[in-house]
Amino acid sequence: MKEFLLHLFIPRESNNHRSKVLHHSNLLLTIVFLFLAGFFIQSLKVSFPSVLGVKVDISAEELLLLTNKQRQGNSVVPLALNEKLTEAAVKKADDMFGYDYWAHNSPTGKTPWVFIKSSGYKYVYAGENLARGFSSAQDVVKAWMESPDHRSNMLSSNYSDVGFAIKMGRLNGEETVLIVEMLGNLSTPIVESSRIQEVATASDVKNEPLIDAPSFSLNIGIIIIFIFIFVLLLDMIIVEKKKIARFVGHNADHILYLLLILSLVGILSKGVII
Repeated sequence: MKEFLLHLFIPRESNNHRSKVLHHSNLLLTIVFLFLAGFFIQSLKVSFPSVLGVKVDISAEELLLLTNKQRQGNSVVPLALNEKLTEAAVKKADDMFGYDYWAHNSPTGKTPWVFIKSSGYKYVYAGENLARGFSSAQDVVKAWMESPDHRSNMLSSNYSDVGFAIKMGRLNGEETVLIVEMLGNLSTPIVESSRIQEVATASDVKNEPLIDAPSFSLNIGIIIIFIFIFVLLLDMIIVEKKKIARFVGHNADHILYLLLILSLVGILSKGVII
């Protein structure tokens, strides 16, 4: 076993003074492994969603609480949960899944205001915030508050009502959770609906598989990248120390490239807002 590991990771005569892990044949095997692992993970997600799936715990009640906390901290009147805006948000989420798009305007030409009007909410002001791929309400509100345009919606004194939709489904080929926030202000004040709490409960999404699929896939990728960075560093140090002459090299460039990929993976693995 010791000889095998040395052959695998340490530049020596048995591997032509180049870590076996870095040989083209092994790199090809790694690519094949990642392809098969991706296929296996996808199959497991479909067949056993309770074992491997998307872990989500987001409720309309918590989104409202966190939103109003931000508004109160900025001396803005809290929002009230509105049944009709919640209905509009649910319609928008269903439309996004139905037509498979990630945008404020539907491919059919519908704007967010169409969904609000069709729900019977006669507004003077209206706005929409969208998010996807988040697993907690805290992360959603944090992302919205860090974006100037979304923050402006969240803290606008023009809005008095809000409705949320939190729905799971497939978008652009991947399982995800959509969060739709519809904001508005009625042209004529009305008495608050007694069904507000019922609406909030209907918008809750809680899914707790044994293994969170996005984190699992991300961790596998990160581990493999770190292994290659470690091997490249080790290879570079040993070759330099022993003054081994060879025609292959550029380890430093490869390490920088892998670090760039690692950074991109970290950025792309986060939830998205528009």
